[in-house]
Amino acid sequence: MVPGSPRNFDKFFTREEMNLQEEREPEVEALPGERWFPEESSFAEEIREHWGDWGVASEVNPLKAVLMRRPGEEIEDFDYKKFRFRTGIDPIKFREQHDRLADIYREQGIKVYYVKEQRLDRPNAVFMRDLVFMTPEGAIIARPAMSSRRGEERYAAQALARIGVPILKTVNGSGVFEGANALWVDRKTVILAAGSRTNREGFEQVARELERIGVENILPMQIPYGHAHIDGLLNFASHDTAMIHAPQVPYDVCSYLRKAGIKLLEAPSRTEVSETLGINFVAIKPGLVVQPEGNPRCRELLEGNGVEVITVDLSEILKGWGAAHCLTAFLKRD
Repeated sequence: MVPGSPRNFDKFFTREEMNLQEEREPEVEALPGERWFPEESSFAEEIREHWGDWGVASEVNPLKAVLMRRPGEEIEDFDYKKFRFRTGIDPIKFREQHDRLADIYREQGIKVYYVKEQRLDRPNAVFMRDLVFMTPEGAIIARPAMSSRRGEERYAAQALARIGVPILKTVNGSGVFEGANALWVDRKTVILAAGSRTNREGFEQVARELERIGVENILPMQIPYGHAHIDGLLNFASHDTAMIHAPQVPYDVCSYLRKAGIKLLEAPSRTEVSETLGINFVAIKPGLVVQPEGNPRCRELLEGNGVEVITVDLSEILKGWGAAHCLTAFLKRD
């Protein structure tokens, strides 16, 4: 028998010694079980309470808040060829046109937030849609493709954090993604493009994040050589109306939209699509868009299909190959 085993216990300790030991070692209460339990609710259900009234899952639902970058010193003196502008610009006129677009938003009851800090060598930072893609649960921060734009996204992230917008994802590793290469069709469906401004790794990072928050249909779209983003080729004017540059939008995307009951308006002028960016409009609400001036044929087609059009002079901003949709990161749509 091993000394100390229960059967030999009394051979080593007297009854008095055992009683004394019990007095010295009182019974220890068992540790209590869990007293705090997690609140089993989704982030989207609580974002308004804990973060603010943010979230986007549509390109046309009533627009309530946007993030913009009013051009600062970065547009005063720069090499337009290096930064891929069409020509040099007039900074005063450039700002005036940007301000007019922001004023239109305010006139429509839309809250305008600004990125107040930015690198002084980043004139393209005005094109905010490229830097932020908003979801129902927060923002995905882009990683621009061009080296001359890298770092702009840091200041977009700072601005979002300052006003309380959650950041779900910052594209990282070897991924490249720009926010204008994603469009909401509905809460369960996103068109996601790959091309010169979004590589396969960036595409996959964004797709995984969207699937994690409940997107069920990722419609892949290849951006043709010579184009940058979806919003120059396809855009939504209402829940059942979209305008496309027909020769440059893949059949599979068009087929899906048509089967979903969306009327596809084919932009009638290639010049308006490529030079004055007639498809690069912003839906204020279903059936009301703000579009760059100088697109009479595209405007006529929209209006002939029940879409009200507000025009704005963006002729100076067009020198940077961007227009209303490029300038605007959506933060809240009802």
